[in-house]
Amino acid sequence: MNLIWQKFTLSDLPLKEYLGTSYLHSFLVGLLRSWRQTSILMQWGDAISAALVSLVLILAPFTVNNTAVLGILMLACGAFWLLLTLSDEVTSPNTLFVTPIHLLVLLFWGVCVVATALSPEKRAALAGLINFTLYLLLFALCARILTSPRIRSWLLILYLHMSLLVGVYGVRQKFFGAAQLATWVDPESPLSKNTRVYSFLGNPNLLAGYLLPAVILSLVAVFAWRGWVQKSLAITMLVVNLACFRFADSRGGFIGLAVGLVVLVLLLRYWYGEYLPRFWRIWLVPMLFGFFVAAFVVAFGFSETFRLRILSIFAGRGDSSNNFRINVWMAVIKMIQDYPVFGIGPGHDVFNKIYPFYQLPRYNALSAYSILLEVAVETGIIGLTSFIWFLVVMFNTGWLQLQKLRQASSVDGLWLIGAIAALAGMLGHGFVDTVWYRPAVNSIWWLLVGLVASYWTSSAQAQTQQVNSLHSQSAPN
Repeated sequence: MNLIWQKFTLSDLPLKEYLGTSYLHSFLVGLLRSWRQTSILMQWGDAISAALVSLVLILAPFTVNNTAVLGILMLACGAFWLLLTLSDEVTSPNTLFVTPIHLLVLLFWGVCVVATALSPEKRAALAGLINFTLYLLLFALCARILTSPRIRSWLLILYLHMSLLVGVYGVRQKFFGAAQLATWVDPESPLSKNTRVYSFLGNPNLLAGYLLPAVILSLVAVFAWRGWVQKSLAITMLVVNLACFRFADSRGGFIGLAVGLVVLVLLLRYWYGEYLPRFWRIWLVPMLFGFFVAAFVVAFGFSETFRLRILSIFAGRGDSSNNFRINVWMAVIKMIQDYPVFGIGPGHDVFNKIYPFYQLPRYNALSAYSILLEVAVETGIIGLTSFIWFLVVMFNTGWLQLQKLRQASSVDGLWLIGAIAALAGMLGHGFVDTVWYRPAVNSIWWLLVGLVASYWTSSAQAQTQQVNSLHSQSAPN
């Protein structure tokens, strides 16, 4: 059974050996090597890559209404990744850095290509495919440069500082007011006058999707950062991000945060397990979950707005937002039934062209309001299967690398824990919403997927590193 799981998750796939015998790899990698050796600019290749990704992180929350800027930046990221790959030294440790995650991403992209070719609206689907490809190029560059601890640290710190800026402005909106759209809250609800903040992102649900990874990562920073100044900064980030997240009042965000925190607690318990006394090994997780439940009960009892928002989740069609989503889901399911194998093609443009034929009157929608339904309607059952396979391989790869980092007692494992928990939380949010597809959120998703991939080492590589470590420890001084 274990062997079947390893095959299914590509855990023992000999990628390094395959690349060493691949004619395509031998032909492409190093094609521009001689030019790179004489180029002053390419000597700063990783720094330039980090600068491009930094610009994406800096501009993402401020370009919600002008996504073309991010598109151009991600195109530059992809072009530079290709330039670095073609000009790599064959013996470079970063040469065509490929992991099991890369293979499943490539598989899903291939399904999207087929879905585009078979789409009833090919031109609109092609635009969606191009947009999706830009995100995958961003992922490829991130997975490559995040193998550097310095770049990894810089990009994580940058994102946390940007989220702090976004969070501060969102908290300010709560106290000084912000214009509201009637569609954000059920107009017949007692919360119709409630202020939902949206900071620079223009939408409370989108703000929650952007801040959710920041809440998880700032909590991880409390453990990972050394010194009281750094820890105080991490605590400040956590408090501000959590407050702004709460004021956004996103019910999908609450679900995602709950999922992310559960995963985070379990992984932290595993990480620190061998350092804990027997009492804490047994009771730490129940006590932490008890604390979360107690905090929830207090907030539920003392905050009417929070209580009403939570109760509205279970109101079914009694809440206008729920009723809207249910009607959209029913229409999307009919679309999937008519396009079951490869779907209608990727992207919201093709969705907007096909959905009106299935929608109920007065229920216009720009998406399926669920990641799984969106993937299924865009790429069919084949695409949904490959997407779920990608998720399984990604989380399994992260778990295997976490085990290796724990054995090495590397603090980098904490950031891997944060990435896994944040990705799980974003999926939890995405189960009932599709802000995941917006550039401000999707760019963070692929950054974190790249972070998980950057830790990957094959079993053979890990054994070699362990042997080298043992030899260095046993060598005479």
